[in-house]
Amino acid sequence: MPKKVKDPRPSWDKYFMEIAKVISSRSNCTRRHVAAVVVKDNHILSSGYNGTPHGVKNCFAGGCPRCSGKVKSGTHLEECLCVHAEQNAICQAALYGHALKDSTIYVTISPCLTCAKLIINAGITEVVYGGDYAFLDTVKKLFKAAGVKHRKYEES
Repeated sequence: MPKKVKDPRPSWDKYFMEIAKVISSRSNCTRRHVAAVVVKDNHILSSGYNGTPHGVKNCFAGGCPRCSGKVKSGTHLEECLCVHAEQNAICQAALYGHALKDSTIYVTISPCLTCAKLIINAGITEVVYGGDYAFLDTVKKLFKAAGVKHRKYEES
């Protein structure tokens, strides 16, 4: 009987989370670089990173009043013009005609409440996230109520 060979490749979780980390380097937000990758059957459907909307001056060029100001983290959120990574990934899928039903989204940080609602309504059924960014109990309860699995990515 042939000896079983250990697969030297990264796990699918590591593979997609590493891709998300690279995508986050395209973020134009001056405060935080975040990315999302939407996957189904180990195939990338869409990706996105945080930053100003298309056609709007980039954050690092002064496009977002909140990012160009000197406000404390977590304050003046109503001034932020940036689109979140999850929102951009979902919008890119819609723009190019990719259905996200029954897919998984890999995000470099945990999603906010608004992104959680979009994830649910887009038909995404699993969220794998990197760091915790105010991962609210409200979001966790909402995911549970909607049947969306969520788990923190733990690098092995």
